[in-house]
Amino acid sequence: MEWQQLEYFRVVARTQHFTKASQSLAISQPALSRSITKLEEEVGVLLFDRVGRTVRLNSFGEIFLKHVESALNEIDQGIQALAQMNNPATGVISLAFLVSLGLNILPEVIGQFNRQYPGVEFRLYESVTPFILKDLINGKVDLCLTSPFENQSGIAWHKLLDDALYAYVPVTHPLASRSSICLAELRDEPFIGFRKNYDMRSLVGEFCRQAGFLPQVKFEGGDIATIVGLVSSGLGVAVIPKFSGAEFSKVKCLPIEEPVCQREIGLAWLRERMLPPSATLFRDFVVHTFEKRGN
Repeated sequence: MEWQQLEYFRVVARTQHFTKASQSLAISQPALSRSITKLEEEVGVLLFDRVGRTVRLNSFGEIFLKHVESALNEIDQGIQALAQMNNPATGVISLAFLVSLGLNILPEVIGQFNRQYPGVEFRLYESVTPFILKDLINGKVDLCLTSPFENQSGIAWHKLLDDALYAYVPVTHPLASRSSICLAELRDEPFIGFRKNYDMRSLVGEFCRQAGFLPQVKFEGGDIATIVGLVSSGLGVAVIPKFSGAEFSKVKCLPIEEPVCQREIGLAWLRERMLPPSATLFRDFVVHTFEKRGN
């Protein structure tokens, strides 16, 4: 049974006439008759009652037509969906990103792209690096916004920018009156940090070791807003990325002079997998945008 046979059957069922159907399909009437006869042989029943060139669906044909209509409509929708996916300006992009990027870098990147390509849809997934890379390898996502990683030869990673980290302290803290600090000045403070499986947790720990101490993490959070909220309550200090629209009145954000506290952020994708056109468009747009900035 072929797709063309089903289409022929649908047209004959609608016109109830072989001559009209053959004209509509631009094929000869004998060829159309042979196609319908072959279809009936394959399904094992007659689908039409024939009276000369006029035909009428019988009870078997009426039941079969419902399923054929449904099947052909699904195929048509599938073809339309593929065409939409193949159009870079109207496709769907699956993008994974680090939790700590959700309040600043991610909205900026997607916002700039969306202004030029409003027809593209995004499926967003926030997580930590091990799960992000797993989703990328398994094909759940097309692209990832993440920090550098090791031992993933099949994954391409392009650096976009250096993202500075800042010290957040309560406004009542003695250091709050300063314009900047050295990280070592926080050695005796209780820290509020990300959970242990987050990249930011190990990164901040490494910066603290460079400053000559190990941070005493008293509270853990899963997102920047929670961490800043705990700082604003006077429960400790934090070293986190700066983010737009979340300058709490009860905290002070301080640049760190020493050591240099920053992380690299880049875009990752599988080397051997062909990206959907919309994802390729987004990747090239993002890379070009940050290269133009000189980050």
